[in-house]
Amino acid sequence: MAVEVIHEGHRESQNSGMSFIVGILLLIAVLFLFFYYLLPVVRGASSPQINVPGKIDVNVNQPK
Repeated sequence: MAVEVIHEGHRESQNSGMSFIVGILLLIAVLFLFFYYLLPVVRGASSPQINVPGKIDVNVNQPK
């Protein structure tokens, strides 16, 4: 008959918090992209207002 020994002890993690730092950097990048690209679109200021007149008078013959 076999004897099974189960140790339920403290499991230590050997990571140095690198995933936490990468997650914070990723969150900062997403927030930057949101404020830089999406916020102006939501506010309606994504394109400048350009008024082009219907008729342009170009005087080729200039008086001397």
